Amino acid sequence: MSNRESTVGADQSRRSTPSESRFDWLVDPKLLSVAIGSLAVVVISGLVQVSLGAYSMTITQAWQAVFNPDVVFNLRAWNAFLFGGELPEMSRESLIVWNIRLPRVFVAMLVGMNLAISGAIFQAVTRNELASPFILGVSSGAGLMILLTLVVFGSLSAFLPLIAAVGGAVAFLIVYAIAWKNGTSPVRLVLAGVIVGTVFGSLQTALFFFADDIGVVQSAIAWTTGSLTGTDWEQVRLALPWTVVAVLLGVAGSRQCNVLLLGEQTAKSLGMSIEKVRFALSGVAVLAAAASIAVAGIVGFVGLIVPHMVRNLVGSDYRKLIVGCLFVGPALMVGADVGARLALSPVQIPVGIVTGLVGGPYFLYLMRKQQHMGEM
Repeated sequence: MSNRESTVGADQSRRSTPSESRFDWLVDPKLLSVAIGSLAVVVISGLVQVSLGAYSMTITQAWQAVFNPDVVFNLRAWNAFLFGGELPEMSRESLIVWNIRLPRVFVAMLVGMNLAISGAIFQAVTRNELASPFILGVSSGAGLMILLTLVVFGSLSAFLPLIAAVGGAVAFLIVYAIAWKNGTSPVRLVLAGVIVGTVFGSLQTALFFFADDIGVVQSAIAWTTGSLTGTDWEQVRLALPWTVVAVLLGVAGSRQCNVLLLGEQTAKSLGMSIEKVRFALSGVAVLAAAASIAVAGIVGFVGLIVPHMVRNLVGSDYRKLIVGCLFVGPALMVGADVGARLALSPVQIPVGIVTGLVGGPYFLYLMRKQQHMGEM
């Protein structure tokens, strides 16, 4: 089909349903099912999560504390949670649930959202269904910068999301430059990501030798495997603003993702400035990945498998795909974190180990199921 024919076909497609509301796709039965099912997983996993801990309480006591109106409708409490103010008086159960256990669930949700959106956008930008923050080296680049900050420039820890974004952006640009040869291909992008990830991973390991504080070393080791242990409202406050920005920009850019998937020639014929759009969308993906890495470390496979799962459930329309990722990503992360706590109880393993154990077999299943994987 010629470029002109593609353009005419796209225009006809847009005009074929003039009475369709701009947001009718939101009530798609498959998307609604995915959203409801994912919310159910988050709620059930959250119920289990807030019931676990050194302080023993029943599920009933835990959820009475969760829905305690003296906390839920207390503006002073929310000011303390979201802005770091002074906590009001509350019962011991409410204090433990709201100040220690629930923040871990919220952080897991934010990390799942960020990684899922980042992976989905990278797959559209590169037209490569193997793309993800982990495989494209963004996680390694952001990780190197955060580890450098923790070991050498500890006073800059308040700027971890921005520092991680810079590291992730530089890593992605290096990957793209290595893969470029009169254009890119799925294989070259993946190989370039492996190269950059290996080099940056070696530099991360080298930084451990410059850490004098054993506590910093232990936290860095836990961080490089991806962990939610010890997260509190400080991590929520750190990730939440960047997550909101990434989600809004990701949803707004879903139409551009759809156009990019049509191919460069078709996108150009529709008037798109491809390089500018790619740069902008890549920036959103890097920001989302960096925000999650800054609070949970390097959690593998989430950005790779969640877009695949959602695509198989709701289709490849990026308007539905991005929204689906906002639900499936948190469900996977919260569920995996519960698994990390229960697997070797009372010992807690890093959540990145669980996502790797789940993501590896699932990705192998995809590879065996699909004859062609790579370019979309």
